[in-house]
Amino acid sequence: MSVRTRDGLGGRAAVVGIGATEFSKDSGRSELSLAVEAVRAALDDAGLAPADVDGLVTFTMDTNPEITVAQASGIGELSFFSRVHYGGGAACATVQQAALAVAAGIAEVVVCYRAFNERSGRRFGSGVQQREPSAEGAALGWQLPFGLLTPASWVAMAAQRYLHTYGLTPDAFGHVAVTDRRHAARNPAAYFHGKPITLADHAASRWIVEPLRLLDCCQETDGGQAIVVTSAERARDLPNPPAVILAAAQGAGRRQEAMTSFYRDGLTGLPEMGVVARQLWRTAGLTPSDIDVGILYDHFTPFVLMQLEEFGFCGPGEAADFVAADALPLNTHGGQLGEAYLHGMNGIAEAVRQVRGTSVNQIPGAERTLVTAGTGVPTSGLILGTDS
Repeated sequence: MSVRTRDGLGGRAAVVGIGATEFSKDSGRSELSLAVEAVRAALDDAGLAPADVDGLVTFTMDTNPEITVAQASGIGELSFFSRVHYGGGAACATVQQAALAVAAGIAEVVVCYRAFNERSGRRFGSGVQQREPSAEGAALGWQLPFGLLTPASWVAMAAQRYLHTYGLTPDAFGHVAVTDRRHAARNPAAYFHGKPITLADHAASRWIVEPLRLLDCCQETDGGQAIVVTSAERARDLPNPPAVILAAAQGAGRRQEAMTSFYRDGLTGLPEMGVVARQLWRTAGLTPSDIDVGILYDHFTPFVLMQLEEFGFCGPGEAADFVAADALPLNTHGGQLGEAYLHGMNGIAEAVRQVRGTSVNQIPGAERTLVTAGTGVPTSGLILGTDS
C-alpha cells in the first residue's frame, strides 16, 4: 500500500478462525506450549486442520520460531513465513502480511500468532535491561541517562504535553480506564472479570510516572492468541461468518523512533497512526461514522485519546469527552487494561467476535470494526467487516 494511493488488498482475504489460551499471571508452561495451544484452537474454530496451513506470521519479539511452531502443531510444508518488528505495533501487520500472501497466491491458509510469558517471564514494563548493540539501541542513549527507562516514562512525556496543550488534568485519562474495565467485568476470559472501576478508583491509584497512574497502565499477561486468515472465497465455505479484511495498513511517521519520538514538532499526537488512518479510510472507502466498534491499542490510556483524534472521531483535545459520552463502543473485550496484554492480538480476536455477533459485550448490528496496534512505535491497523 502506498501512503498516497488506494491499494487493491481490501476484501480479498478474511479472518476465519480465532483461538487463545487462558490469560494468566503465571502459566507454568513454555511459550511454545502456549503458541501451539492457541494455533490449534484457532484452527479448530476455523474448521481447518493443521495440514491446511501453509503460512505462519508472528512478531520479532517472540521466542517461538515459525518452523518450530509448525512442527509442534502438526503443520507440514510452509510456503510463507514472516515476522514483523516493533513490538505491539506488529499486531495488525501480521494479519496484513497474511492477507498479502493469500491475495498473491503465495499461501492459502496463514496463521498469525503471539505467545509469551510476559508476566512470569520477561516483563516489558520493567524497561530496558539488556540490549544488543544496534542503531535503535543507540537512539535510546539520548533518553536512558536522564531517567527515561521504561515505556511508562516514555509515554508520560507525551501525556504531560497533551494535558498542558489542551488544559486538561490527569483525570481525563480515567474515562478510558473505566470504559475498559466495565467491559472486562462482563468478560469471563478477562483477568479483571467482575472487577469494574470508577473514576474515583482511577484518581486514587498510585502514580507510576506523572501524569500516569497505575490504572493508566496495562497489565502484564502470560498467554497466547492466534488468528487464521484465508481467501474471502474460501471463507464462505467455513463454519463461522468471516470477518472480511476491508483494509489493512502499516505506518511510520517522519522523525519516527520507537517510543521516544520527542524531537518532532509536537508531542500531542501520534503521526504514525495518522499514516495508518489515512490509508485505512482511503482503501475501505469509509469514514469514522461508518465504524460500529473501535478496538484501540491501550497499553497506556493517553494514547487511546490521541488515536481517536488521529482517526478523526473527534477534534484535538476532545477525545476524553468523546470517550466519556460513549460516542463509540470501545474495547468491548476489556482491552489490554482489562482483558489481557497480548500485544494487541486479543483485540483482533474481539473485532472478529463483534463482526460474527458473538462478543460477550456484543454491539447490536455491528458490521465494521476498527482495530489498531501498538502506539508510539511504527504501527498498523485493520478494518474488518461482514461479508456483504
